[in-house]
Amino acid sequence: MRPIETRYARSGDVRIAYQVIGQGSFDLVFVPGFISNLDLQWEDEGYGRLLKRLSTFSRLILFDKRGTGLSDRVDSRHLPSLETRMDDVRAVMDAAGSGRAALLGASEGAPMAMLFAATYPERTRALVLYGGYAHFHKWVMPPERLEAFIETVETSWGTGATLPNFAPGRVDDLYFAQWWGRFERLSASPTAAAFLARMNAGIDVRGILSTIAAPTLLIHRRNDTRVDPEASRFLARKIHDARLVEIPGRDHPIWTGDVDRVADLIEEFLTGQPAVADTERVLAALLVTRIYDTAKLGDRMWSERSQRFQETWRLLVGRHGGRVAGTQGELMMSRFDGPARAIRCAAALRDAAQQIGVASAQGVHVGEIEMRGAPAGLTARVAMQLATNAGRGDILASRLVAELAIGSGLHFADAGRISLDELGEPLPVVQATSEQHLEPACRPKPKAMEPAALTARESEVVSLIADGMSNAAIAAELKLSEHTVKRHVANILLKLDLPSRAAAAAFSARHAGPDGP
Repeated sequence: MRPIETRYARSGDVRIAYQVIGQGSFDLVFVPGFISNLDLQWEDEGYGRLLKRLSTFSRLILFDKRGTGLSDRVDSRHLPSLETRMDDVRAVMDAAGSGRAALLGASEGAPMAMLFAATYPERTRALVLYGGYAHFHKWVMPPERLEAFIETVETSWGTGATLPNFAPGRVDDLYFAQWWGRFERLSASPTAAAFLARMNAGIDVRGILSTIAAPTLLIHRRNDTRVDPEASRFLARKIHDARLVEIPGRDHPIWTGDVDRVADLIEEFLTGQPAVADTERVLAALLVTRIYDTAKLGDRMWSERSQRFQETWRLLVGRHGGRVAGTQGELMMSRFDGPARAIRCAAALRDAAQQIGVASAQGVHVGEIEMRGAPAGLTARVAMQLATNAGRGDILASRLVAELAIGSGLHFADAGRISLDELGEPLPVVQATSEQHLEPACRPKPKAMEPAALTARESEVVSLIADGMSNAAIAAELKLSEHTVKRHVANILLKLDLPSRAAAAAFSARHAGPDGP
């Protein structure tokens, strides 16, 4: 994408920075939330993707509200009213040559958008309100919580300290947390941010809701951490014919979480047509590998081993038919055409980490990603969360990986469910290894059990393994499904602490009596 030109609109004595992208048949004005920065927002993957999606079906008009980003700051002694800030929307539309537009109001931008729709109905094509509210203290923060938030702003602004208030699910994402700190610093000064928070605390547009005549779509995350979902339910009752869609998630900013879902809803509402499938996206298996120092090696030794592992990681990813997709801190991401290759690579990486002397944990997930550039979006974040949740030496995968890898000779054991903010329900997960690596290498091996530990069926199976029969042949012989035989084989190897089918065959031969094992 070519560089976006930033221009300035005059609203009274204040200059408002704005950008225009896209060539759609109608105008869409994006009214941002608490803070924004027109230049910095393009650096975040989620923010950039949302804006690109919106610009595919509209002429998208972006701006920084007065007091934020590239726009003029506000006088702390004369804080502007909501009406004044709302009129900045009109000034930007005039400067951009927009006579009538749809408005997308996000968070604190929603009350501005609603007031504009009530004040200028002839200039409002439609209204989309994301995470919006009509009364700040009722649905965002009571006065006592606001004062605590402002104290955080005044003492820690620019460090990313406000991130838990907006996107707690991204706190452990080191790259995003660092970006958020820059986002704070470049969007407002500590003093300006505190003034903006006090300005927003005065928002109450409940009295104008019944006058809004524009078609209205409301979008709200079910567990939104900043704005109570009841806020949008109230709006749905008070705005004539408003439609409410609640989506999974608790992170508040519109550019976090499943931004494609948000963009799809907006596109279908404004165009009357479902979103067109993105042909630039493909199905892929993502493997995220995490290494960490549990032995307290010291900076120099850890650095040497970490570098050595990264070199090995690149080699093994290529050897297993994958592609290195980048790193974020201690997380290394690679992509594969299929889940079986990703799992086998993960097993090899686990063994390599143990030999080098570092601890590893890995996550594998399958989903759609962009064909170009580093994997990003929901699929990548799920894979990273799986790696973060995996224990030392574990390969944690979504159940979908196991379902797609049936017939690959890999072993999967149920590992319960984990909750992810961006998914509507807990994600079923499995522990994944190959039959040659059933126990994580870094776990202490239990003593081998005696043959008597096997069930009667398992004894039959191990005897047929010793006869050189394949899983398919054993299934036919015992009138079982091949999947059931695979599970029996996996249990046999686990119980006997054996690395492979060949070892099981040898074990059977050693323990065979006159009439067999």
